[in-house]
Amino acid sequence: MALIPVTILTGFLGSGKTTLLKRVLSEMHGQKIAVIENEFGEENIDTDILKTESKEQILQMSNGCICCTIREDLRETLQLLAAKRRKGLVAFDRVVIETTGLADPGPVAQTFFMDDEIAETYLIDSIITLVDAKHAQQQLDDRQEARRQVGFADQIFLSKTDLVSEEEKNDLIHRLKHMNPRAPIRAVHFGDVPLAEVLDLRGFNLNAKLDIDPDFLKEEDAHDHSHCDHDHGHCEHEHDHGHDHAHGEHGGHDHGHEHKHDEHCKHPHHHHHDDDVKSFVYRADRAFDPAKLEDFLGAIVNIYGPRMLRYKGVLNMKGTDRKVIFQGVHQLMGSDLGPQWAEGEARQSKMVFIGIDLPQDILQQGLEQCLV
Repeated sequence: MALIPVTILTGFLGSGKTTLLKRVLSEMHGQKIAVIENEFGEENIDTDILKTESKEQILQMSNGCICCTIREDLRETLQLLAAKRRKGLVAFDRVVIETTGLADPGPVAQTFFMDDEIAETYLIDSIITLVDAKHAQQQLDDRQEARRQVGFADQIFLSKTDLVSEEEKNDLIHRLKHMNPRAPIRAVHFGDVPLAEVLDLRGFNLNAKLDIDPDFLKEEDAHDHSHCDHDHGHCEHEHDHGHDHAHGEHGGHDHGHEHKHDEHCKHPHHHHHDDDVKSFVYRADRAFDPAKLEDFLGAIVNIYGPRMLRYKGVLNMKGTDRKVIFQGVHQLMGSDLGPQWAEGEARQSKMVFIGIDLPQDILQQGLEQCLV
């Protein structure tokens, strides 16, 4: 039986998740969707929609959607829904999970990789992050949860853009792209986004497409010294602005050293945010040695896993004519053989890492050492 696709909807309080969900639950879109509402705080669907006394809080909507509010473990709810579906008690084709405004989407995503029973029934499709354009800069400054939500996203929707100037909107987009060059960003009005752009985004597919925003890279390339070329390995990165990063507080290891990049790799940046969630893009023209790379990535994930939000790569590996695709969330990493390299196609490995204060110098040097 086909796996049930799951969309995780995240975003800070007031960003419009509930508006979007209400539309999903009331619109006649011809899809049977189970919405799992991770209960938190006031701003909550169930005040309007869930007027039910049942213990499980599962309610069939008139348009074929199901809504359930959970206070306990997500896993139990998913298993309960799957069991009811098998028995023909409820019908749904997909699941949308709304996380609380303060939630880290990581553990929610990991549920679908770690639990065999869940993995045999459900397939995570994508993480969508809603960002409130009016309050985002402040929220991103103040709250690591907001920055994490951006780092995890496969798609970012900007709400309330009508309340800010074009310049403010562009500044925010610029900032978001540096944190996450993988996620397309689009402005939406009050949940008024076509459902086709919310569902089936395949952000977790192991496919050979590595969506890194090309403008993000172009802008980096526009600087004189934006590349560090080390023997065919290039890193494009968001640069340190002279801050000292103590790693310990983010669940990683405290290396007690200042975080400086290669000297010839510095250039001033025209924006002043030094977010701890950053992206790092690595490319190499030489092939990777499979055993060395596996050892290195295993060690990196082991040490920095809690701070690694999303990472993905399309790799040129010695010994195979096919692309090797890998991706991960925190400590969980998967890889697969992709399509063959086309004739005449440049066999370049490309990787993107999105995480909290990841040591780019260590990643850079380690990856270099894995090249043939």
